[in-house]
Amino acid sequence: MNRTDKDGRGAASQKRSWRLVGGLRTRLVVTVVVVALISAVTATALAYRDARTAVLQRTQNSAVNDLRERVAVVAADFDVPPDHQSLSRFAAKVSDGIGARIVVARYHDLVAVSAPLAETEGRITVELRTAVATGGDAMFQRVQWRGEPYLAVGMPVTYADGDRRTSGLEVFAITDLRAERDDAAALLDSVRAGIVPVVLLAAVLALLAAGTVLRPVRKLGRATRELAAGDLGSRVAVTGHDELADLARTFNESADALQASDAELREQEAKARRFVADVSHELRTPLAAMTMVATVLEEDADQLPPDAARAARTVGAETARLSRLVEDLMEISRFDAKAVRLNAAETDLADTVRASLALRGWTDRVRTHLPDGVRAVVDRRRVDVIVANLVGNALRHGAPPVTVTLKTAREADGEWVTLEVADHGPGLPPGALERVFDRFYKADAARSRGAADDSGQGSGLGTAIALENARLHGGTVDAADGPRGGAVFTLRLPLRRTGEGTE
Repeated sequence: MNRTDKDGRGAASQKRSWRLVGGLRTRLVVTVVVVALISAVTATALAYRDARTAVLQRTQNSAVNDLRERVAVVAADFDVPPDHQSLSRFAAKVSDGIGARIVVARYHDLVAVSAPLAETEGRITVELRTAVATGGDAMFQRVQWRGEPYLAVGMPVTYADGDRRTSGLEVFAITDLRAERDDAAALLDSVRAGIVPVVLLAAVLALLAAGTVLRPVRKLGRATRELAAGDLGSRVAVTGHDELADLARTFNESADALQASDAELREQEAKARRFVADVSHELRTPLAAMTMVATVLEEDADQLPPDAARAARTVGAETARLSRLVEDLMEISRFDAKAVRLNAAETDLADTVRASLALRGWTDRVRTHLPDGVRAVVDRRRVDVIVANLVGNALRHGAPPVTVTLKTAREADGEWVTLEVADHGPGLPPGALERVFDRFYKADAARSRGAADDSGQGSGLGTAIALENARLHGGTVDAADGPRGGAVFTLRLPLRRTGEGTE
């Protein structure tokens, strides 16, 4: 496995992990659980507050009413001013009538407690005594004493003459609130214990809802990936009348339009290729006749007047160029129709390059670095076409010296052979690197006429044919600016030998 495969699998694994961590399903479940948790906690807090308030309010009202009724009964037979003994009997009677609560009776500086050993100072505060002394009705106050809750109720005793004059006698009752506190705490624990089942139930419901909602989304995503991979027949089943159904319907309509456009484009492209091939084929016969006539004219040009001789040579050159253009078009048509086959055999690449240069008379114009013994399974004719295009471009559009260098290299994906053609001219103009292998592309005047081919005048198809021939071998052709100026074209082919086969 090469580095690219490992990186691709790692990226895919990372994407799958991210979908597990931050996917729509996870976010939906987390959102529902968080909302359920917040709702449960809020409901628990409100229930606890309301229950605690209700319990304390009931106890408080009961304590105030009991004290008021009991004082009214006992005070009817009580004489003022009292002594300590009568005041103590009064406190005891009041206490007996209200459930044996601790009762404190005060008459000015005289104080009596129903339970003589009970400590009352911390539970009956100065604020409560002041409020009872200045008010005319029962007062209460909840206090904490030694970490425990208590309710203190106080009221003044008035005369029964209707004027509600205070007699100077004040009665206080202390009620223990620990039972109410424990009841409220038990209620809080019960409600809190119910939060976990509620959250778990919410998570289960969220998972079920997420599955129902996300199932069509997953189907749509799968169909989209299939469409992106080239399966234009991929569609999504439309169910229901909700937003997801509208989305699926829109996707299907878009896919239908894309498939129709693709079919139309493919048909137009096929027609264009057939047209080019047919035109090129039909031009071959008249061009053959024109070439013969032009050859005769060129041979007799020296016997013609100067203007006629120049015209004859021009006709010959342009006819030759047109013939090469037709041949190039025929070759491109064969590549487009997938009708090209390799006639591969084990070949000495250095000899092939030398023969290609010698055939065109370029041996003295090109510097070569061609080590012997570099043999590979290639189609010799197609390698000759590649060399002719690349070296021809360098000679026409670059500047000497033009160098051709043959190298081999062992890489992670196998052994490769490279043929580098470099010139020392102005190099490729800005923006040409991305388009130099496009069909009929010609650079600007910086590289002479800018033709990118092996013909004398250029058809704009040479580099495109060179690239197609390289790809047919499982290789490629790259273009770059040289480190010291000029353009560098590099043919890169897999170094296969007899018995290894070709792809």
